[in-house]
Amino acid sequence: MKKSVWNVYAAWILFAEAAGALSGWLTREGAKTYVQTVKKPPFSPPAAVFPIVWSILFLLMGIGAARIYLAAPSDSRTKSLRIFLIQLIFNFFWSIIFFNQQKFGAAFLWLLVLWGLIFWMILSYRKTDAAAAWMQVPYFLWVTFAAYLNLGVWVLNR
Repeated sequence: MKKSVWNVYAAWILFAEAAGALSGWLTREGAKTYVQTVKKPPFSPPAAVFPIVWSILFLLMGIGAARIYLAAPSDSRTKSLRIFLIQLIFNFFWSIIFFNQQKFGAAFLWLLVLWGLIFWMILSYRKTDAAAAWMQVPYFLWVTFAAYLNLGVWVLNR
């Protein structure tokens, strides 16, 4: 790959990882409270698993977005990048709603919207770059699992 292509990948990866890192930093106190006080549903992973998984998922998001960005200009490419940005915003604010505000019901509804946006992003990416679309499947599956966890927390902590 040319140096400029590497720069595009680096920029998109850093952008996605920075969004995740900022969200994590803003919710660090809320996450500590959550770990210590909130009842969790069965199959809840240890807290240490989440930053590892999310780092990988943000990496895949960044790579996928870079691949879309590097595709030939088209309406599909533009739409895909817009969907990527919208879902990233929803991803960012879910943590704040869930951990800092501990509004588990609202967070669950927010997460359902995020889930739909990720699905829409995958479908949109497929029109431009199938590999970029496939890279988002682990994200979609993890958010599906997160929805189970979020719903369980909501039910157990009413």
